[in-house]
Amino acid sequence: WQDAWWTGRRLAGGVVYELHVGTFTPEGTFDAAATRLEHLVSLGVTHVELLPVNAFNGTRNWGYDGVLWYAVQEEYGGPAAYQRFVDACHQAGLAVIQDVVYNHLGPSGNYLPLYGPYLGDERNTWGEVVQVREPEVRRYIIDNALYWLRDMHVDALRLDAVHALVDDADDHILEALTVAVASESAHQGRPLTLIAESDLNDPRLVTPREGGGYGLDAQWSDDYHHAIHVALTRETTGYYGDFEPLGALAKVMERGFFHDGTFSTFRDRDHGHPIDVERMPSWRLVVSAQNHDQIGNRAVGDRIVEALDDSQLLVAAMLLYAGPYTPMLFQGEEWAASSPFQFFTSPPEAELGRLTAEGRIAEFAAMGWDPDVVPDPQDPATFERSRLRWEELGSGRHATVLEGYRRLATLRREWAALTDPSLHANAVVVDEEARTLRLTRGGSLRVAGSSDAEAAPGTGPVDVLVNVGGAAWEAPVPLGATLLFATSADVALDDAAVHLPPGSGALVALPSR
Repeated sequence: WQDAWWTGRRLAGGVVYELHVGTFTPEGTFDAAATRLEHLVSLGVTHVELLPVNAFNGTRNWGYDGVLWYAVQEEYGGPAAYQRFVDACHQAGLAVIQDVVYNHLGPSGNYLPLYGPYLGDERNTWGEVVQVREPEVRRYIIDNALYWLRDMHVDALRLDAVHALVDDADDHILEALTVAVASESAHQGRPLTLIAESDLNDPRLVTPREGGGYGLDAQWSDDYHHAIHVALTRETTGYYGDFEPLGALAKVMERGFFHDGTFSTFRDRDHGHPIDVERMPSWRLVVSAQNHDQIGNRAVGDRIVEALDDSQLLVAAMLLYAGPYTPMLFQGEEWAASSPFQFFTSPPEAELGRLTAEGRIAEFAAMGWDPDVVPDPQDPATFERSRLRWEELGSGRHATVLEGYRRLATLRREWAALTDPSLHANAVVVDEEARTLRLTRGGSLRVAGSSDAEAAPGTGPVDVLVNVGGAAWEAPVPLGATLLFATSADVALDDAAVHLPPGSGALVALPSR
């Protein structure tokens, strides 16, 4: 190890970048990924999140079919290359988040049940549930978390689908993980972070233990993704239906969750719980406009680049970088990558491979898709199509979008309002008919006692302006406002208003009050 000096990086104020090692570079290895870290730094990224790298049976997989939790997939370079990658990230000032899966084991090569009651009779979406109630299984999970954080020098764990963990113990497995990781963090003297992926919309996950919660540091919020996606693409099938009003985006900006006890038409029941916006810092929610699930679980793994123009793509980016929460980018979105991210598997058992492919195709055929266009997950070409094409970076729309991401990253560093964690300091105004939105961020971080003339640079309030309607919007702004960022060259500021064509957005620095 070469990172003895590394003291870690808190999630607050950070930017996460999610990548799949096998498709991130042409080589598909940790060593190749390490050569691209400066690119991530240019995007303002502070945390690199790796999709699961624990060993799976086969050569191609998203990683969620892992069966050896303490092993690193050899195709990526094995444990020695993983060590070099973590070292390289720390040398670049980047923290590492490892995605781990404790709710199920893959269907191929899973030998753990031969050694003990690791799996129970209950089932979730992916198969038999892991028996977290069993003391030794519980210890196996906690020790694995500590293995990544201690032995492999990882800075954070993303806990996959915690809603699928079945545990009725007084000390829930998530709380037990929190206690163990807090102890390890104190011993190492650096922040160690736990991030949950959860479908529950339950703030108890991130409420501190002394407040009656599990004490995790952060959780994903899919509601923010859904609201952005619907606002820009107008797609309203399935779970997107509830997010059709632009007011849905306004609500998640102000309240964190859209479904916070409201009726979910997709689930046909009330869903979620409200967040205490007066107390919970907004960085505890990790949000995205694209991620591996929301792309890869579409029939053909298509990105929103297929449906949106450059300005609209930059509106999505602006809502991440300038929004209230911790932004997460998915590999290649920063240059409008043309490669899809499709579902791919490679179990060596021919029958399992056939059933996986047939099940996938039948699932989407039932939704009206032509079976002939749904990629075969067993076909190596499905994996190859999903590799990023780095040669795109400097040309055409790819260069335009990349320049926008880098400008937004700079503004996020320069303007304190854009990382202000006070949810109650935000104000959102929506015109539902015109489909325009104004989010006013922060302004609460002024230097104490300073006059307007002495206000520290970058400490004033910022307006985030979005027009997803069909007509131009003349958004009024006060005299002295400054245009910081525009998603299109057609966006313009005059003395009293910002002109925003349809499908555009802008960041405007407001004069000190």
